[in-house]
Amino acid sequence: MSDRRRHLRTLLALALGAPALRSPAQEPWPAKPVKMIIPFPPGQATDIFGRAFAERLARMWGQGVTIENRAGASGIIGMEAIKQAAPDGYTLGMVSSGPLAINPSVFSKLPYDPVRDFTPISLAFVAPLVLLVNRDLPVRSVQDLLALMRRSPGGLSYASGGPGTSQHLACELFKMATDTFAVHIPYKGSGPALTDLIGGQVQFMVDSVSAALTHIQAGRVRALAVTSLQRNTALPDVPALAETDVPGLAKFEAVGWAGLVGPAGMPQTVVDKVSRDFASVLRDDAVNQRVTQSGSVVRALPGSEFTQFIRSEVIKWGAAAKASGTRLDA
Repeated sequence: MSDRRRHLRTLLALALGAPALRSPAQEPWPAKPVKMIIPFPPGQATDIFGRAFAERLARMWGQGVTIENRAGASGIIGMEAIKQAAPDGYTLGMVSSGPLAINPSVFSKLPYDPVRDFTPISLAFVAPLVLLVNRDLPVRSVQDLLALMRRSPGGLSYASGGPGTSQHLACELFKMATDTFAVHIPYKGSGPALTDLIGGQVQFMVDSVSAALTHIQAGRVRALAVTSLQRNTALPDVPALAETDVPGLAKFEAVGWAGLVGPAGMPQTVVDKVSRDFASVLRDDAVNQRVTQSGSVVRALPGSEFTQFIRSEVIKWGAAAKASGTRLDA
């Protein structure tokens, strides 16, 4: 036997006798618990639904999905934590439109890029807003409100939970679309703003359906329209702004939303699996019912579509922020 053949046989024997080695991409995922970062304190909608989603994913994967609330700085702290995590799929983030789509336009220096620094996995749900007026204001429709605003430019004021919030910028989009003006009165949170709307210190505001629903049902405020393209099942008798036949509002949509992301650079095989499994969770009847009861709507958009959605939302909210002159320091 030649030396060459003897050498080849030796190499083959070693290869057959050696234990199989797996590359990281071949490891079954998940092989250990997964962490879900939520950039808000416990009790907010993103946190409540994030926990419900995590519970079902844990059952599906046979691994724990732990929640880590990293609240503060308008979601910036939590977003940084997601950005800096290892892109192995073991750190995910349930994030909302504020940190991902609004912050890039209202903060002068943001330590992350909404698309470049994250892996969009799936949109989860949208949270329509509702246009509310004080019950003593002599208006019964969007047309009535606009007529009053035009008769007295700057004579009406609207409340929000603070500069740069979706409540504030949705009103700015409404003003832009209808070429009207009203004075912005910012509050430290939605609760105080809604309290002053009920008390008559301000005339109107936009708030989430979930936050306003009990006040609407009790007659403490009047709902004129929802800001989604379609009516909301929680408020079936309230029209969408898009169906009010007001010039400029035919395609009006300004909704909050939440979705699942990971740090940039996640393996595509893991992204695809998480996206498929998350879509299965969103199809669950109990999940759908829970989301619907809050006034929100399940909307699954996988990776590439979610990326385009985020880009379009950054542009939309950016236009409102620019028009309002809102600029904050991170």
